[in-house]
Amino acid sequence: MNLRETILAEHSKANCNRIVKWVGESQSRFDKLFELFLLGEYRVAQRAAWPLSNAVTDHPQLIKKHIGKLLGNIRKPGVHNAVKRNSVRMLQEISIPGKYHGDVMNLCFDFIISPFEKPAIKASSLTVLQNLSRQYPDIKQELKTIIEDRWDLESAAFRSRAKKILTATR
Repeated sequence: MNLRETILAEHSKANCNRIVKWVGESQSRFDKLFELFLLGEYRVAQRAAWPLSNAVTDHPQLIKKHIGKLLGNIRKPGVHNAVKRNSVRMLQEISIPGKYHGDVMNLCFDFIISPFEKPAIKASSLTVLQNLSRQYPDIKQELKTIIEDRWDLESAAFRSRAKKILTATR
């Protein structure tokens, strides 16, 4: 399969599933997809994000060696929202190595307080923070405070996810 051509052929669920099936449990195929996601031009990176996150959902171990690069990529100026959204979605699906916990928490807190981030990025960030709060209970109060402060300003997606978090932290 010419992965780049397949990614550019169409942006559809069927094509996403085709790529995820091709990747399977193969680290080398996943690495090729990740490389296009990371280094590909704008449209390729945008379209590679969806199958990449689905592959991580199916096989979380495949992203482990790439987490540092994933986090660096999310912070690049001008990165497409699909790249951010699917990157944070991947983080909510995995057990994040301890050395990245602080960076991930800062990133997710930055996303949820930003008035410019998209609702799906914020919702996934909330889940990542909730997951990390099991290991770092001290962040629960900060998370709760931010949710309450932002409640009236945020989307239904944010409020839905936030409501579940607030219920779980009581």
